[in-house]
Amino acid sequence: MKKRDATKLIILDRDGVINQDSDAYIKSLDEWLPYPEAILAMARLSRAGYTLAIATNQSGISRGYYDLATLESMHSRLRELVSEAGGAIAHIAFCPHGPDDSCDCRKPKPGLLCQIRDALKFDSLERSWMVGDSLRDLQAGKAMGCRPVLVRTGKGRRTEAQGKELEYVEVYDDLAAFTDWLLTKG
Repeated sequence: MKKRDATKLIILDRDGVINQDSDAYIKSLDEWLPYPEAILAMARLSRAGYTLAIATNQSGISRGYYDLATLESMHSRLRELVSEAGGAIAHIAFCPHGPDDSCDCRKPKPGLLCQIRDALKFDSLERSWMVGDSLRDLQAGKAMGCRPVLVRTGKGRRTEAQGKELEYVEVYDDLAAFTDWLLTKG
């Protein structure tokens, strides 16, 4: 069986990378506000042969702010928008647990990335891309051998200003800027 090329896998955090983030949580489909340029960037990456996956902490479920059906409505809308733009999302992994639940999937732990690796049948995530707006996204990616990318949208500017663990991290204004770089570098 042919090994899948992890260099063509891009794992994205959701809130703050694909859609606006909120310290009050995204609790409904009406509150889920995608960045139009991020949707277009995802479609461009997909059309260029990249596999897209999402790894997102969703502790609002465990906190009782919204339920699985609400989360699925947001993800269904996301898939629809990317599809309408000509792209596809291969897998969405989410952690419904809170920070005190001792799960193995809440970033910065790598459990969500392990789920993506297994669901998409990659032997390893070495040299794939992990794009996020927080240190925990980058830490999860690094634990799996991903190349970390910080975007300045969402909490990204705050993460960049803190300057912790950002050695060897690519930094871009947003997902569209990273996409421009990635698609023109080769």
